[in-house]
Amino acid sequence: MEKIKVLIVDDSAVVRQALERILSSDSEIEVIGSASDPYLAAKKMQSVEPDVITLDVEMPRMDGITFLQKLMSQHPIPVVICSSLADRGSETAVRALQLGAVDIIHKPQLGTKQFLEESRILICDAIKAAAQTKTKKNLKPAKQITPAKKLTADAVLPKSLSKAMVQTTEKIVVVGASTGGTEALRVFLESLPSDSPGMVIVQHMPENFTTAFANRLDSVCEVTVKEASDNDSVVRGRVLIAPGNKHTLLKRSGARYYVEVKDGPLVSRHRPSVDVLFRSASRYAGKNACGVIMTGMGDDGARGLLEMKESGAVTIAQDEASCVVFGMPNEAIKLGAADFVLPLEKIAGEVIRLCKY
Repeated sequence: MEKIKVLIVDDSAVVRQALERILSSDSEIEVIGSASDPYLAAKKMQSVEPDVITLDVEMPRMDGITFLQKLMSQHPIPVVICSSLADRGSETAVRALQLGAVDIIHKPQLGTKQFLEESRILICDAIKAAAQTKTKKNLKPAKQITPAKKLTADAVLPKSLSKAMVQTTEKIVVVGASTGGTEALRVFLESLPSDSPGMVIVQHMPENFTTAFANRLDSVCEVTVKEASDNDSVVRGRVLIAPGNKHTLLKRSGARYYVEVKDGPLVSRHRPSVDVLFRSASRYAGKNACGVIMTGMGDDGARGLLEMKESGAVTIAQDEASCVVFGMPNEAIKLGAADFVLPLEKIAGEVIRLCKY
């Protein structure tokens, strides 16, 4: 099997070495070279073309955003932004996603064995997802990743025999997305009217980037968009984005829906996990919920969407043609979890229609 060829572009020798060690540990990935700035990267690309580039943002001679813009306009190659930027620089990283970067990962941090292992899995998954995006001329079918051990939503929210409350006057919408989801969510949310049903979204994104992502969406949408905080109410006209590195659950107290933001193990290799959000919606909203699963690598959310459907919720999956990576929606469809399979531009209208009485 042909390996995914990766070029690492970062001005830090320590980061280049750490990334090479992490990526080389995966049998499906081959690091074909590294460069300390975009000029050296361009020179290397004259002799060998990578399948994926990992790209730092802050570098000498030319910054990563400028290089990304040139690359996407002249010779599109899937790019994963590798950045240690936190709140101060997260707007820059969000800009990178707008310009065509597939994903964002944190630079490796030397710490506990658990942190390094979690980073390795997430980084390698990001590379594999990027290699299968539609910026490639010849898109290969997504391969199912089967780790040695992958926790389910039971790790955070065990299954319950209790049923959700009967139908109420308020509908709740829960959405899950991963690779390609940043722009898919923009298209979806920009199409919603200001009085749309309350909504909770899990977009796989690193810690400290979700605040800027939510702020950007808030500036272009009629609905209010914010990063979720523990105990935030889910109300009409408001969209809550799960914070990076925290699971976000839908809960209910009487007639009030709210979110619980909590720590916990990786579920379906992610934190936040779509499966965790969807299971909580199944438990606490039942037939009062609408679930939407969008573009993304892997299968996070597929089982949760099925649980939602079985509890009486209406469910939607994004179709293959409009997905950057048809992984998560495809897995949900194969399980029979989707009531509707729709192109991205039609999902918002259908959600509004389905949530009317």
